[in-house]
Amino acid sequence: MKRREFIALLGGAAAAWPLAARAQTAMPVIGFLGATLPEINADRLRAFHQGLKETGYVEGENVTILYRWAEGQPDRLPELAADLVRRRVAVLATYGNVPALAAKAATTTIPIVFAVSEDPVRYSLVASLARPGGNATGVNFLATEVTAKRLELLRELAPAIAKVAVLIEPNLPQTETQVRDIEAATGAMGLQAKIFTARTGSEINTAFAAIARERPDVIFVGTSSLFTYRRVQLVLLTARHAIPSCYSSRENVEAGGLMSYGANQVDAYRQVGAYVGRILKGAKPADLPVVQSAKFELVINTEAARLLGLTVPPQLLARADAVIE
Repeated sequence: MKRREFIALLGGAAAAWPLAARAQTAMPVIGFLGATLPEINADRLRAFHQGLKETGYVEGENVTILYRWAEGQPDRLPELAADLVRRRVAVLATYGNVPALAAKAATTTIPIVFAVSEDPVRYSLVASLARPGGNATGVNFLATEVTAKRLELLRELAPAIAKVAVLIEPNLPQTETQVRDIEAATGAMGLQAKIFTARTGSEINTAFAAIARERPDVIFVGTSSLFTYRRVQLVLLTARHAIPSCYSSRENVEAGGLMSYGANQVDAYRQVGAYVGRILKGAKPADLPVVQSAKFELVINTEAARLLGLTVPPQLLARADAVIE
């Protein structure tokens, strides 16, 4: 080989080495699709990072995360999901029923790890819990399946209840199940239930005006990212009308609500992070069974109870996983 050709070859190889090194050390990118805001999900996000760490991934060190938040506006989710798909993320992580469905509609090839409150088979997110079979898997945290238990705990806290106002967000994947379950549970317990709906902050105000006219004994708030996002508004309205309230999410109780009972969603976030890590290491969503949440938590706000003139039974306090004073 002539000296000039050798030098040219050597120069080309030297120029290629940094590119090769960068290709080998390039960090995978995770797309995270959320329905509300990061500050609302601070504890859950820490758990998500913990799940990633359990599988060897730390944000900024060997993995990058692109976050997209709908800020309580579910109609934004399809475009946010499409944006992450256009950016060719390695995995999509979603939390909530609507974000999961938006991600599934956006891609049939990029792996999706979801956490949903509804049966994912029913909404065609997976073929079965044991063998998902497609590009999605995740956690089912069973928020709607514990409706009867939430009512039982609420009646234990307020034994004299007879009329229940139910606030739900219409047109969500879980709405039909929530209405069916609440009607069955209240009927079995001999309680009267009336359904009220809200899709926005202004509609929550309108719904509460109607609820106040009905003079219910308690308010049963359905599962919805809107009601978590608008948790302060809900707490202020229930306090203004002096109506005990029950939620599925502890964030509402931390904001001043009376009681919540539901799956430990922090643990669900950790499980999502762990599954994302396993997929980055080569596992396929089709082969990872959907995890069904086995951890449930009862959270009681004793200050809210005092302001409502309620005495929390000692046996109920003893069973609570968290007591907020």
